[in-house]
Formats: sequence, structure tokens, C-alpha cells
Amino acid sequence: MRIVIVALLSVLAAYAQKITIEFDEAADFTKYKTFAIRDGQLNSKNPALNSELVKKRIDADIERSLTAKGLTKVSGPSDLNVRYRFGSARKAEIESYPAGWRGFGTRIVRVPYTEGTLVLDLRDPSTRSLVWRAIATEEKREAVKSKANSTTW
Repeated sequence: MRIVIVALLSVLAAYAQKITIEFDEAADFTKYKTFAIRDGQLNSKNPALNSELVKKRIDADIERSLTAKGLTKVSGPSDLNVRYRFGSARKAEIESYPAGWRGFGTRIVRVPYTEGTLVLDLRDPSTRSLVWRAIATEEKREAVKSKANSTTW
């Protein structure tokens, strides 16, 4: 089990800052010797992230990491089915700061950012159950220029 986790963490590290991992503690990870990438979905409004080249790069990184740990990629029946979903969404947070003369008052600033998420699932096809999942997220914040930042005394 640790081999699979280490291998996939290295793949996810290239794409994310925050990684959450869940796995089935009852699963015997030593029995898994082969894998197949069954489904990769790209869901982004950004055309640069929704391209076939990004999908190929994710597939290649997953394959490289798992084969380096001793698993064999197959095109037919496999011990593990790999499925992933990758996407991004624009979001915004509202932040408030003390402002005004001598700190009386509040300045409210809208902070836009893009959040990217990669969900990677390993499923056991014999039981049709999810045995391992990693969710990686990264936020990309943009610089905010505001007239409210310039205060006259």
C-alpha cells in the first residue's frame, strides 16, 4: 500500500499544494500487480487545461510513477483501474481589513482566485470498490489593484 501511495503522491506533487488521501484499510495492496488507466476527465473552462496534451501528460506521469514502483501497465483486465478528474474553477473570497482614520471603519476587498483540483481514484475491478483516493487542490491568487488601497490622510 505504501508503494502505491508514494508513487501517486509524486504524481500529485507536480499539480497541487494540498493533498488529501483516503484508502480502504481492509484492502490488501500487495495483491495489486497491474494497472490500467481507464478514464481521465478534464473539466475546465480554461482551454489550456482542457487539452489532449494535458491529458497525455497526466497519463504519462501516472504511468511513470506506478511502473517505477513495480506495477505493470496493461490494456486488458487489470488488478487496479485508475480514474481521474482534473478541473479548475474561478472563485472569490471577501476579506475585510481595518481602514480609515485611526483604524475606524472597515475596508472590504474581493480577492479572485482560480482553484484547480485533481481527483485520482484507484478501484479494484474484482470487487468494484474504491480502494484509494487522492484529492489535490491548488489555489492561484491574482494580484488585486484597488483604489481603496490608497488612503489620503
